[in-house]
Amino acid sequence: VQLVESGGGSVQAGGSLRLSCAPSTSGFAFEQYMMGWWRQAPGQEEEFVAAILLDHRSTYYRESVDGRFSISRDNAKKTLYLQMDSLKPEDTAVYFCNAVGSCRANTCHPQFNSWGPGTQVTVSA
Repeated sequence: VQLVESGGGSVQAGGSLRLSCAPSTSGFAFEQYMMGWWRQAPGQEEEFVAAILLDHRSTYYRESVDGRFSISRDNAKKTLYLQMDSLKPEDTAVYFCNAVGSCRANTCHPQFNSWGPGTQVTVSA
């Protein structure tokens, strides 16, 4: 299955964006997976951003985005969201979603080896 991200764009520091992620096929059992967001900035390794568990209440965030980003999900629409407020230039990256395989030491690892196209977020100073 491929998960497709959308909602990226270019904003000034302090601005907001809302990212969405949905499967490209209807057969994906979205509601059975913990879901998360990761990002990759140019020349850097991919890093965990946020995750949401099946109960819709348990969430995890990397420290640098905690309090500014909010992850949510709508199982009926099979869609994952990431509300990003108070954006900073260091948030500039391509953002990807994936199912969560495991979480440990305040970071989560992706379930699937394949990734969608991602959505570019660019924050200018």
